[in-house]
Order: sequence, then C-alpha cells, then structure tokens
Amino acid sequence: MRWLITGGGMLAADVLRAAVAAGEAALPLGRSELDVTDRRAVRDMVAACRPAVVVNCAGWTAVDDAETHEAEALEVNGHAVAALADACSAAGARLVHISTDYVFDGTSREPYPEDAPTCPLNAYGRTKLAGERAALERGHHVVRTAWLYGAAGPNFVRTMTRLARAGTAAAVVDDQRGQPTWAADLAAFVLRLVRSGLPPGVYHGTSSGETTWWGLAREVYALCGADPGLVRPVPSTAYPRPAARPGNSVLAHTRCAPIRHWRDALRAAWPALTGELPRTPAQVGEAGPQCSVA
Repeated sequence: MRWLITGGGMLAADVLRAAVAAGEAALPLGRSELDVTDRRAVRDMVAACRPAVVVNCAGWTAVDDAETHEAEALEVNGHAVAALADACSAAGARLVHISTDYVFDGTSREPYPEDAPTCPLNAYGRTKLAGERAALERGHHVVRTAWLYGAAGPNFVRTMTRLARAGTAAAVVDDQRGQPTWAADLAAFVLRLVRSGLPPGVYHGTSSGETTWWGLAREVYALCGADPGLVRPVPSTAYPRPAARPGNSVLAHTRCAPIRHWRDALRAAWPALTGELPRTPAQVGEAGPQCSVA
C-alpha cells in the first residue's frame, strides 16, 4: 500500500524506515514538500497521490513557546489535522495522527486509559487535543505517545548521554512520571496498528513500565559507564517553565498491547543512539509485553 508521511522530524524518519523495511511504498513529506497548514496544498497532494495511509508526524512541538504563540500552534496541531483528515476521507485513505500525553492534566494517581477525560494544562496540550478531536470526528486513528527519544533530533536521552560522557553532574526532575518511548518502537507500533484492521479511535503507543526523568537519566548514565550517583533528584519547582507539565504522564493500554518495557527498549536503542554497545548492564525490571497490537 502507499503511505504518505508528514513531518520531517525524528518520528517521521523512523516511520518511513519501518514502512519501507516492511515493503510499503512510502513518500516522506517534510515541510519543504508540504506545508500542512496550507489546506489547498494538503487536499491536492492527497488527491494526487491517493495513498492508502497518511501518518501525520508534523506538529508544533515547542511546548513553552506555544504559551505565547497558541494561535500559531493551533494552526499546525489543530486546523492542519482537520484539513488532513478531510483530504484523507475524500480520498478513501486512513489517517493516523500522532498525539501526546499532554492532553491530560497529570493529576491522576493511575495510568490514563484511552477514554479518560482530557484536561490539558497548557497551550500545547490544548492544540494537540484540538487535532485529536478533528481526526476522531472524521473517523480516523489517533496514537498518543510520550517521552519520545531517538537517534535524530534533540531529546532528553541524547542530552543525558552527552552529560554522562563528559562526567558532568546533573540535577533532574523526579516528580514527573512517564514512559520513555523509542521512536523506532513507536514506528513499528504504527505499522502494526495499520495492518491490524483495528477500528478508528484512540490508541496509546508507549513503552510499558514507568519511571521519572531522574530514573531515566540514571539509566542513561549507567549505560554510558558513568556513575548514576552524578544524577541528583530535584522537584519540578527547581526548573520553572512557562508551560506547566503533567505530574503523571503514564498511559494505560486497554485497546492494544503496550510496547516493550522502557528499559529493554533503551538497551535495544543504544547502538543507534550512540554508535556503541551499552557499557554496563541495565537494571532491567519485569519486562512488559513485546510490541504488538491485539
């Protein structure tokens, strides 16, 4: 089948790689090829290519900047999704829209199931929720993910790797919980979801298990052969940000199986992230199910 993949970032590159490796004909559409905020260009591109699947990895991801540029963020994260969804519906294509844990306020003590009430804390979350609603109202798929990292582009794991290799101490937040998720694993999840024939709706695409940013940083230091004791836990108040962050970003998986345990995924990702094998064994906890869609 023919895939169109919007966005030019870390996840788009991994979705393209996964689709091609699986034998799919896939066309990447970065911003230079398609401005997703141009409704006419979106309609014309989808009509001309007549894809079976469109995976929307494009988005405004500058969380703090969205606080003062919410209208611009909404154009990309909300209105553009509506245009993509309309174009896909007209062409008979399936849209898979990538969303975020930030649609929740993070106050729950339990993981958030797919049908939990949404309540974003910040402008970024509000704009992503608008995109979710646009896709769902038009009968398409939404995949929420969280704490994404990969070999391309800036992300927390790469930052911690650089600090660990330099032997630099770091103070890292320990009162936000979530599920570190490797972009390549999420790409494989999207591929399985498309091929599964599961109906439109919300699906959670994150690793199993959970940790804090501090716990993730310690794991990265250990894999670099650095002393995890160099990572000091601090509360979120130590790093005031324009946009509030959810305290609990852990997503439940009631509609499909989660991706493998985050520690297992991090070890598997390590050669791609760093070009070398882990230097010390990770402290692997009880592994969750391998990536599959039930």
